[in-house]
Amino acid sequence: MNVSLLLVVVIVTALAFDFTNGFHDTANAMATSIATGALRPRVAVLISGVFNLAGAFLSTEVAKTISGGIVDDKALSSTGVNGTAIIFAGLVGAILWNLVTWLIGLPSSSSHALFGGLIGAVWVVLGSKAVHFDKVLSKIVVPALISPVLAGIIAAVATYGAYTLTRRAGKRTSTTGFRYGQTISASLVSLAHGTGDAQKTMGVITLVLIVNGDQTKFSPPVWVILAAGLAIALGTAVGGWRIIRTMGKGLTEIESPQGFAAETATTSVLLASAHLGFALSTTQVASGSILGAGIGRRLAQVRWNIAERMALAWLFTLPVAALVGALAVKVANRGNGGVVVVGIIALALAGLVVLRARRAPVTARNVNDSRDVPLRQQPELASV
Repeated sequence: MNVSLLLVVVIVTALAFDFTNGFHDTANAMATSIATGALRPRVAVLISGVFNLAGAFLSTEVAKTISGGIVDDKALSSTGVNGTAIIFAGLVGAILWNLVTWLIGLPSSSSHALFGGLIGAVWVVLGSKAVHFDKVLSKIVVPALISPVLAGIIAAVATYGAYTLTRRAGKRTSTTGFRYGQTISASLVSLAHGTGDAQKTMGVITLVLIVNGDQTKFSPPVWVILAAGLAIALGTAVGGWRIIRTMGKGLTEIESPQGFAAETATTSVLLASAHLGFALSTTQVASGSILGAGIGRRLAQVRWNIAERMALAWLFTLPVAALVGALAVKVANRGNGGVVVVGIIALALAGLVVLRARRAPVTARNVNDSRDVPLRQQPELASV
């Protein structure tokens, strides 16, 4: 392998994105189990981390979509083009969007942030022809529109069925049973998340290796699979408590049968899509499932204002990340000095976000507190 400082920087940045993806998306697997009390918060995120790592080894179809389907790898590898710096700029756009949405506790798509950052950076330098918009439409946009609706329908039907079938068993008996079931279903969501989302970082690193001339195949090497799996698992184990609160307590009051139904629906959609090579947003699928579970229970209250905010975040994710990636590449494309400048700016902005978050922390101890209580009134506990 032709190892250069820039190559190392980009691989580390890709793994940093994978880490933010992990703590940003922990809520997708564990928010409902934490909200219903099926799992203690710290236990939940540790279980999620383990299963995310295991899931990274199940499939590489999504990784192939990223490394050989979204942007033109030949254009990135052409003479006079610093493809590695372009990919670095795209990753910066994705990481900053992940951090900002985590700060405000808003579930958004890490996947779409990554796609947006890459598309914006590639478009600025190489033009629109270097972006495979047909693949973007068929593999990303259309599945993004269909998957939350499909997951919501499955979860609504499963929730209705769960309450109907267990009506005679009594609430206490059925709640206990479904809480045990949630331990399994939440673990499977984490497995599916590792299968889908870890592959996106695998695909980016593989693309960097192809651009750098170190690899010709779109399949990620074993060391890339292991590194991406470990990074997303560590991020997941940290626990993105702000988004867990929104997903578990913000959309609807979740009971154990609903949580089990939502997690089962999320798992089925994610695993099927991963093996088909569709780069789905786990956040969108999980959110659709939770909304469906809320609709499927009689008298359940769905907070549509929170759902509308989330939908707006989904709408803006790809274009905003693309804009940041485009701005970053204008500097990063000027050589190693430009990459250093972009890196310093990105680190400074990330530091500001973390410091701002510590003014009103959400932790494993207060993650299930009512959303109606302002965060400034919560105990001042320092944690992610």
